[in-house]
Amino acid sequence: MPLKIDIKKKLSARSERVKSVDIHPNETWALAALYSGKVHLWDYETTALYKSFAVSDLPIRCAKFIIRKNWFICASDDMKLRVFNFNTGEKVKEWEAHSDYIRTVEVHPTLPYIISSSDDMSVKLWDWDKNFANTQIFEGHNHYVMMCKFNPKDTNTFATASLDRTIKVWGLSSPHPHYSLEGHERGVNCIDYYPSGDKPYLLSGADDNTVKIWDYQTKSVVQTLEGHTNNVCAVMFHPKLPIIIACSEDSTVRMWQAATYRAETTLNYGMERAWALAASNTSNKIAIGYDEGCVVIELGNDDPVASMDGTGKVVIAKNSDIITGSAKGVASDDSVDGERLPISFRDLGSTEIYPSSLKHNCNGRFIAVCGDGEFIIYTSQSLRNKAFGSALDFCWSSSKTGDYAIRESISRIKIYADFKESKIVKPATASAEALYGGHLLGVKGSDDAILFYDWDGNFIRKIDVEPIAVYWSDGGDMVLIATEESAFVLQHDVSGTASKVTMGQVSAEEGVDGSFDLLYEIGDKVTSGKWVGDCFIYTNGAGRLNYSVAGQIQTLVHLETGNSGVTVHNIIGYLAKEDRVYLIDKSNNVVSYKVMLAMLQYQTAVVRGDFDAANELLPMIPETEYLTVARFLEAQGFKEEAMSVTPDNDHKFDLACELGQLDIALSLMSEVDAEEAESTDTQAKWKKLSDLALNKGMFDLAESAAESSSDFSGLLLLYSSMGNKAGMEKLAASAREGGRFNVAFLAYFMLSNVETCIELLKETDRLPEAAFFARTYLPSKVEEIVTEWKSSLAKVSESAANSLTSPSTNADMFPDFDVALTVEQMFQQNRGKTIPASKYLEARGDLEMDLIEMVKANGGAGAVSPPAPPPAAVPVSDDDDAGDDNAEEEQRLEAARIEAERLAADEKAAAEKLVAEKVAAEKAAAEKAAAEKAAAEKAAAEKAAAEKAAAEKLAAEKAAAEKLAAEKAAAEKLEEERKRKEAEEAAAAAAAAKKAEEEAAAAAAAEAAEDEALADEFTDDW
Repeated sequence: MPLKIDIKKKLSARSERVKSVDIHPNETWALAALYSGKVHLWDYETTALYKSFAVSDLPIRCAKFIIRKNWFICASDDMKLRVFNFNTGEKVKEWEAHSDYIRTVEVHPTLPYIISSSDDMSVKLWDWDKNFANTQIFEGHNHYVMMCKFNPKDTNTFATASLDRTIKVWGLSSPHPHYSLEGHERGVNCIDYYPSGDKPYLLSGADDNTVKIWDYQTKSVVQTLEGHTNNVCAVMFHPKLPIIIACSEDSTVRMWQAATYRAETTLNYGMERAWALAASNTSNKIAIGYDEGCVVIELGNDDPVASMDGTGKVVIAKNSDIITGSAKGVASDDSVDGERLPISFRDLGSTEIYPSSLKHNCNGRFIAVCGDGEFIIYTSQSLRNKAFGSALDFCWSSSKTGDYAIRESISRIKIYADFKESKIVKPATASAEALYGGHLLGVKGSDDAILFYDWDGNFIRKIDVEPIAVYWSDGGDMVLIATEESAFVLQHDVSGTASKVTMGQVSAEEGVDGSFDLLYEIGDKVTSGKWVGDCFIYTNGAGRLNYSVAGQIQTLVHLETGNSGVTVHNIIGYLAKEDRVYLIDKSNNVVSYKVMLAMLQYQTAVVRGDFDAANELLPMIPETEYLTVARFLEAQGFKEEAMSVTPDNDHKFDLACELGQLDIALSLMSEVDAEEAESTDTQAKWKKLSDLALNKGMFDLAESAAESSSDFSGLLLLYSSMGNKAGMEKLAASAREGGRFNVAFLAYFMLSNVETCIELLKETDRLPEAAFFARTYLPSKVEEIVTEWKSSLAKVSESAANSLTSPSTNADMFPDFDVALTVEQMFQQNRGKTIPASKYLEARGDLEMDLIEMVKANGGAGAVSPPAPPPAAVPVSDDDDAGDDNAEEEQRLEAARIEAERLAADEKAAAEKLVAEKVAAEKAAAEKAAAEKAAAEKAAAEKAAAEKAAAEKLAAEKAAAEKLAAEKAAAEKLEEERKRKEAEEAAAAAAAAKKAEEEAAAAAAAEAAEDEALADEFTDDW
């Protein structure tokens, strides 16, 4: 059977001829050496040119990464080697290395060595620890040396390929070759060693269009691979897959199976001749260099082939080798999550096929290895063969030891019971494309659906989703179907389904009705997973280890991801006794993470609403995990339970605030240490508590919390709303002391302490504001403040300072200044008198009184006293003069009140007039705009009508012209036809006349001949 390897193109980059390629083992980079003298660094995941290096004006024939130093080395046709740092772009070294073109360079896997081969028929060894000194020269070839390769089994030896038709093997310590391999009929271009040590094989490609496999121990040819029709330029044993790859000047890349040497596939990307190949030891990527650019392909996937049974035994396939080890007890309580586990693996043996999947059966006694269209079942302890056969897919039953199923073809499924064939199923789909084992047998159909059968072959149900994996819970009552974008969790009625199957209630089209119910959907792409009870632990495509309880997703940890952001880990098992989930990465490293079974069971009980069971499970969870429990309860909406469980006071405070239990929040704040009392976090909590208390009308708590958090703004709002004069005075002083001058200014202003307001403005060097403030509220201070302002401004600009003026120097600039001074005196006299809120209706008219106008109306400065608050009850005096004075005072106040009401009425009338004028203006503007709009619409309609009429007229004229032209053409055609007929008739008449003439002439000639004959006869007779 052929290898089932999907080939996916990752990069296709057009450029000049690419003579050499290399792949970075850790980054998503492909290095390409161009014939134009440049070196390109491509990112094959993003398909973008990451960096470009202009190296030389001549062709670059080879470029290789030096990973340990973040360098790459390249060889150009100016016979020089150059080393660059691929991160910084810096040139590390440049030197002339050979006397002719350099064909290739090779980097030693461990030592600081580089070897280069050249058309000067030599190979040279360079040591970068010695400033790239040439420490050895190897000579022995009689023609160009095309390639050199280190032996991965013995890195002190290397092989070279030459156009002298030989392959030579050398040691680093000797300038002479150990031996030569001869067998190619033409020059040898390329070589490669077998990557692992179990086979002493060497691969070569030559100008005789063949690829040869050598046993360098026996120095004989093991196999010759044919198929190319032109020179073979590059060959390789794939480092991970059992395939041999070669590229040629015939534009193709060919692959053979490494074990059977069977030709697998041929690739041709239409980019002319293929020159170079490169592979990575850590991935399945292959880079190919062509005349017209480079291509990077991915062969299959590089997911690990591994399985773990319920006891912790891990089995891993590395190519055809199987190794096993136990993860049980390796991770202790002190182990760090995510660290590689030091599992001791031992060789279990080798398989006869290349494994693409490996899976334990339900009790771990057997493992099934699948690949190359075949399957083999081995015992898990000693790798003894139990069963084998051909199959496109294989899956185990989750209940019985020897029950499994195979997909024999796209239309035929075989079910085995106790390793014996028991049933053949022909799925009700056009094509069966995959199998999924578990409690039921799942068959992926070509119609984007999955069909479930029981292990007796009875059809159970069809689910209309396109699966990529199916995961069954241990009890078989829950199943997760993973798709490319999301996953669906279904509940399976185990007993109900079995009962209906027994009673024959199975529809051939619908299966068993009610066998599945959708529980919830997971919006992640599930890449691997494992059920633990009713909790599903899984990795997603973004590199997170999550678990789902009844649709609630919790993230356990962010895993390491590849350069493309995709997870590199797969879940292989869970050990309940150790409370750990085990994962394996693409390099077959096993790691584990702590996932407590009691925690999962507790969360499952909470989601189900079974708090009795949850309370029984809670003591089984360590107190160190209680915060996680509380966070989970909070996410589920059980905040009171979360507050009772959480050990974290910060979390408890937040929950108390959310629940409105401010007394608990206050007690928690009172326990805060003195060192943390001034911290930002503590201040924020006091502020939050103050806001909540204010919202609930708990003013004492709001005040104390605001004071504790130094929330001056909140206190200002609180005191001003409550009319708390003492609190406002205290706040003003505290804010001034704390440097919150804006709050202090407002507080003093509300207290009518304008003198202190001016002092604050002066303290903060805001003399202009102080001057204008004094002009409005304390005119007697204007002169003093302007003097200070001038003095301060003169230090900056003398001319600006001289432009300032004051009432004493320019009284005309300060109209009604003397009136303002009088009003200030009135303000000073009545500032201490307060009006209770109960008198607001009586005093509200005074609040709108214009004192300046009132003083001016009563004769100017000093002519009237300000209105006073409603007087308190005073005993009546017998003194007539006192009575007269009181009467006069009342008359004066009444006159002032009437005048104030008149002024207010005038202002109101003026305002109403302004509003009416504004409304009228707006109405007129709106009418004008409407008229303009109507006129514009009318004009547009007229224009459209005119355009339509013109278009119709034009169309009519065009139609008339076309009709006239058609009639004219028809007439011309008729005239031509008439003329043609007349010509034909004339020609026919002429032909007839000619024919008649010819016949007449012939008749005349005949008569003449007859007459002549008669004459002759007569003459003869005569």
